[in-house]
Amino acid sequence: MTAFILRRLAQSLLVLFVTSILVFGGLYLVGDPVEILVHPEADQIEKERARVALGLDKPVVEQYFIFLKGAVTGNLGNSFVYARPALDIIFERMPATMELAVLAMLISVFLGIPLGLYAGLRPNSPFSRLIMTSSIVGFSLPTFWVGLLLILFFAVTMGWLPSTGRGPTTDVFGLQLSIFSWEGLKYALLPALNLALLKLALIIRLTRAQTREQGLLDYIKFARAKGLKSSRVVGVHLLKNILIPLVTVIGLELGSVIAYAIVTETIFAWPGMGKLVIDSIFQLDRPVVVAYLLVVVAMYIIINLVVDILYSLLDPRVRIAEQH
Repeated sequence: MTAFILRRLAQSLLVLFVTSILVFGGLYLVGDPVEILVHPEADQIEKERARVALGLDKPVVEQYFIFLKGAVTGNLGNSFVYARPALDIIFERMPATMELAVLAMLISVFLGIPLGLYAGLRPNSPFSRLIMTSSIVGFSLPTFWVGLLLILFFAVTMGWLPSTGRGPTTDVFGLQLSIFSWEGLKYALLPALNLALLKLALIIRLTRAQTREQGLLDYIKFARAKGLKSSRVVGVHLLKNILIPLVTVIGLELGSVIAYAIVTETIFAWPGMGKLVIDSIFQLDRPVVVAYLLVVVAMYIIINLVVDILYSLLDPRVRIAEQH
């Protein structure tokens, strides 16, 4: 296991290096941040001063190596807009994105697994058909459109929940989180639900497929033949085995929720990393965009590593295969 973790860390460094080259080069080709940051009526001398102050007067290769040298020490440069370290700005916004992603995944898991189990155990019932039809709809609807509908119904028409922004936060182990108070949770529910719908549909369909497949295997038939209660067969024998692929998918989907929360955060004006990077792209704030992408890639890698370790704990055959 130690060799496996070290090998994955080495691969992760290579992925981060390639990502930094692609992102840095791509942003360099987009445009000149000075044209956006400096007043339109500024003369060429003032623009050149701004360019020198931001380090943009150097060749792009030299700029990249300066960035890379700083990245080794944990310094990804200062934001052009905020004049502060880009990583500090990202970490300030990270709790908002993380609590939204975790809440969305909790909704998906705690609704998706029971609904998928029911649909798999009773595939011909009307409620099961309704569940599967709803999951297809959840796959098909675009996130931005669903978000606007949620705002229109729950915020504008019914007035039950706030439409945009983030509620009051409380300090939890040094992190500013809003979901631990009812007022803050009300602000998080709509964006979390919007973010959860696609993942909920995926977990329902995967759980149903695994339930149908595992339910036909001999160990389930044998457990029923022994006279075990249906709740024990499902809760102990069946659920344990369908969790193996579910853990992998849930872990990967948590990474994608963090990475693709940009649309939801923009629609609901949620002050997370996604909204920050959208604003930074429009302002050509290169250090913030690069820092965001590298942080998200690093988080995705860590989540994948944790999923692999959990998978080996749930399925001993994985450990046996590695030994041989």
